[in-house]
Amino acid sequence: MNELLHLPLLEHPGTLWQRTIEQTQHALSCGALLSIPTSHEFVEQAGVQFLVRIVSNLIRKEAADLKQKQEEKSGHPINPFLPYERDLFVMDISETHVCLLNKFNVVDNHLLIVTRAFEEQEALLTLHDFTAMWACLSEVDGLAFYNAGKAAGASQRHKHLQLVPFPMEKEIDRVPIDPLIKKVRSRDRITQIPEFSFLHAFARFEPETTPEDILQHYYELLETVGIRSNRVMQSAPYNLLATREWMLIVPRSQPGFGGIGVNSLAFAGALLVQTPEQLETLKQLRPLNFLKNVAVMSSIKTG
Repeated sequence: MNELLHLPLLEHPGTLWQRTIEQTQHALSCGALLSIPTSHEFVEQAGVQFLVRIVSNLIRKEAADLKQKQEEKSGHPINPFLPYERDLFVMDISETHVCLLNKFNVVDNHLLIVTRAFEEQEALLTLHDFTAMWACLSEVDGLAFYNAGKAAGASQRHKHLQLVPFPMEKEIDRVPIDPLIKKVRSRDRITQIPEFSFLHAFARFEPETTPEDILQHYYELLETVGIRSNRVMQSAPYNLLATREWMLIVPRSQPGFGGIGVNSLAFAGALLVQTPEQLETLKQLRPLNFLKNVAVMSSIKTG
């Protein structure tokens, strides 16, 4: 077996992408990785080409979800991360986190950044979490995100961040909402995206940003949107999105709307629908209006 398996990423940088490719090939060949097939199209609003993926077949994912719900009702809930599937293991990140492949991936090379010991998904993120996230982002240029609670799109209680590499699709360089981010001109440390008419907070990273800097940004963003940062557990559900350049937090009011489930990726401009009817709903509402229904109305002036 590859010797990189036994080398933590923090101690041996430059190894994550190679391990991701190798383990993806292995997991596909042995049947551990159950990718969800999709087609996609774009829905334009406010200068953004929102990426809408249409699921072709969710049978395997739905079967796994049903089994998990049945186990929870029986008093013996399944935790897919403790223990994790060895065939999905990419590498150790640190003493506190491991990197796994997302078993039911829609995006190629979708990574999970998972705590070794059980922590609640509704617990606030820590310096250890951001150290692991930043180590992975430094190696794989992409979008890191955190679905903080069921109402924010989390499907597992065990704390895990996620990372999808760029490009999300061949037609997109980075994230669909890039045109909106490029228009944010404010020099304030914490600001907003003018086209987002729901509660949120946005911050750009300085060059040479450290995990400690990111943790401080995180606390400030939480406080800006009214989520207390001085406790272990969160006071409200939210989505966190981060790249090498910026971080965004969006509080959540409900997990979906019109039968369409929503996680962090939606606020980057990437949505997932299961039927033609849901796609039509999204087109009729328009994506930004749709997102207002799962976010929290804002009393903060954007600009």
